[in-house]
Amino acid sequence: MIVLHRIDPRRNMARFYALSIERNLLGEWSLVRNYGRIGRRGVFRLDICASRADACAAARRLAQLKALKGYVPA
Repeated sequence: MIVLHRIDPRRNMARFYALSIERNLLGEWSLVRNYGRIGRRGVFRLDICASRADACAAARRLAQLKALKGYVPA
């Protein structure tokens, strides 16, 4: 699981972005994203991937994109 935060008190910004790789009930690999404001429930998004390696690559890619936007590991 990868958890990232972006906190900027000047802009009243406190966001989180969590990524995890899980198997669903059908045995498929899924990239699960949870993101939103810290202290809130957030939004869940589920992306089905062809393999565990594809899910890992997608998670790494998303984490790198978020790092470019100012997110840091929690």
